[in-house]
Amino acid sequence: MSDLFQAAGLTPHAPSPLADRLRPQSLEDVVGQQHLLGPEGPIGRMAAARRLASMILWGPPGTGKTTIARLLAKAGGYEFMQISAVFSGVADLKKAFEQARARRMAGQSTLLFVDEIHRFNRAQQDGFLPFVEEGIVTLVGATTENPSFELNGALLSRSQVYVLKRLDDAALDQLLIRAEAQEGKALPLTPEARQALLALADGDGRYLLTMSEVLFDLTSTEPLDVQALAGILQKRAPAYDKSREEHYNLISALHKSVRGSDPDAALYWLARMLNGGEDPLYLARRIVRMAVEDIGEADPLSLLVANAAKDTYDFLGSPEGELALAQAVVHLATAPKSVGVYEAFKAAKRAAAETGSLMPPAHIRNAPTKLMKSLGYGKGYQYDPDTPEGFSGANFFPDGMDRR
Repeated sequence: MSDLFQAAGLTPHAPSPLADRLRPQSLEDVVGQQHLLGPEGPIGRMAAARRLASMILWGPPGTGKTTIARLLAKAGGYEFMQISAVFSGVADLKKAFEQARARRMAGQSTLLFVDEIHRFNRAQQDGFLPFVEEGIVTLVGATTENPSFELNGALLSRSQVYVLKRLDDAALDQLLIRAEAQEGKALPLTPEARQALLALADGDGRYLLTMSEVLFDLTSTEPLDVQALAGILQKRAPAYDKSREEHYNLISALHKSVRGSDPDAALYWLARMLNGGEDPLYLARRIVRMAVEDIGEADPLSLLVANAAKDTYDFLGSPEGELALAQAVVHLATAPKSVGVYEAFKAAKRAAAETGSLMPPAHIRNAPTKLMKSLGYGKGYQYDPDTPEGFSGANFFPDGMDRR
């Protein structure tokens, strides 16, 4: 075989992505899904018995759906066939079913893995039913979308739905340890940067390994801190056009004069910008921002005043409409100030970035279908208006996240 590769000018050991090189070779090697794959898990029991049922694997990207399907086929002694609903059509499905039928006549079972199965339309999904019912294929479908909404009820009734969890930090760190063993060196990261890398992965193991591959290729031996890591993995365009620095100096002066409750200075900078040819609607947008960022709940009417100034300018244009902007600037500068909402929302965004895609607790998830009810959606929900105090005190943060 190596002679054939050499004759073609290729090597049998051509580089492959790190995620591919680290693909688990057994179900025991799959991280983060022990609730399904462990000895007491439903898929683990199936694999041990070598008797597979059709199933739908529902979970976020990078949690091992394709890998699990491959390893199930291996564990059960099934022939593995894979098609993607993104690239395959009716002809591909017919060909797959014909091959599976011929294989069955020869005594060989087939596991048909359908990636992104929700992308097949309802009629195409119906086409699977007779082949699943006859046992010509054992269907394993993978989806990132809620099966209750995206898959036919008839197909769901013939399949088990298993929910894969997003990978937590412990599972992701296991992948990093394996990657470091594969590469024979540690990632060039400080402990804080390593934690930041896990947060950036957001539960996606494949994405984590893709980012790690970039880091392994670095020639620098100095550990990267969080800021250096962000610079390598998230390059951003400059926020401002440096050739217009004066523009941003003046808008900063206007904004800070309002924040500092100096209406006279604020009017001066507003006039300076209008005299310089600034777009009044740009100024109107910034004034609205001041109302929500610097004044907030101390004077909620300020937001109405700012929006009314924008609408007035839209209606009157220059120069008459500029007076409405001036009135709004004076109102905001003399209004009481509160950054409570602004700071709270920033903290909420930081928390959302840190916790990634944690699901709401089951008791406040909507459960319009039987499948969702069977998974515990809505169980134990307390309707606050029906409680004696009109307040249940229930937790509305995700499970596993401390209240902020």
